[in-house]
Amino acid sequence: MLNLETLLLFIALGSVVGVAAGLLGVGGGGIIVPSLTTIFIMQGMPESEVVHMALGTSMATIIVTSFASLRAHHKREGVLWNVVKMMAPGILLGTFLGTFLASVLSSFYLAIFFSVFMAYVSLQMFLNKKPKPSRTLIAASGQFGAGSIIGAISALVSIGGGSLTVPYLIWQNVDIKKAIGTSAAVGFPIAVSGTLGYIVNGWSHTDMSQFTFGYIYLPAFLIIACCSYFTAPLGVKLTHVLPINITKRIFAFLLIALSIKMLSSFI
Repeated sequence: MLNLETLLLFIALGSVVGVAAGLLGVGGGGIIVPSLTTIFIMQGMPESEVVHMALGTSMATIIVTSFASLRAHHKREGVLWNVVKMMAPGILLGTFLGTFLASVLSSFYLAIFFSVFMAYVSLQMFLNKKPKPSRTLIAASGQFGAGSIIGAISALVSIGGGSLTVPYLIWQNVDIKKAIGTSAAVGFPIAVSGTLGYIVNGWSHTDMSQFTFGYIYLPAFLIIACCSYFTAPLGVKLTHVLPINITKRIFAFLLIALSIKMLSSFI
């Protein structure tokens, strides 16, 4: 199942994800999941497993990217740790339980949910629409509930939660830079809890001879994580060269195209 062509595809995917993460501040799940789904189908992986394996592998890579992002924002004092502490318990619970829901859904329905959610994210990105700040930070119980919802949705589509957390914090009058930094910190427990959940729920699919550990395909995880780590600084540099609004619109079209390609594999 693993050959040179597949390894090169993983290297290319990880490189693109790293640049996108540095340039646009995204975790990469919107690129990784549909791309891995297509690659896994090409490899001959059972159709019933491909989306679950793509989601689990993507979530594992987000551990690396989110931790690196968290450290960078923390050094710039861009993380509201009091908000992270209030949201983290809900994040951990919602994300972990979300993987159980994902495990019982078929690849077809997961692909539909992923595609619809990515269409929403792409539209928001294309229109550059931001919520209007309307209030101050809500109480700890509200943060727990919001964290649970963000975690559950993040588990189902394998993202770091930024597309949900940032608007949610801006809505509470949090400065945009603080919202992005806090979202990066929230992405780490999402990734850890989600990865654990996909390992637990996919344990029966563990086969070290096929490099699978739960719903994580180890070669893809290692290569994508390493490549994205080294190419992310290039994306950061490009933020000072490329027009971000135009780049976001191009990226939005890319997400839609990849999601349609993923969905077409099951129709």
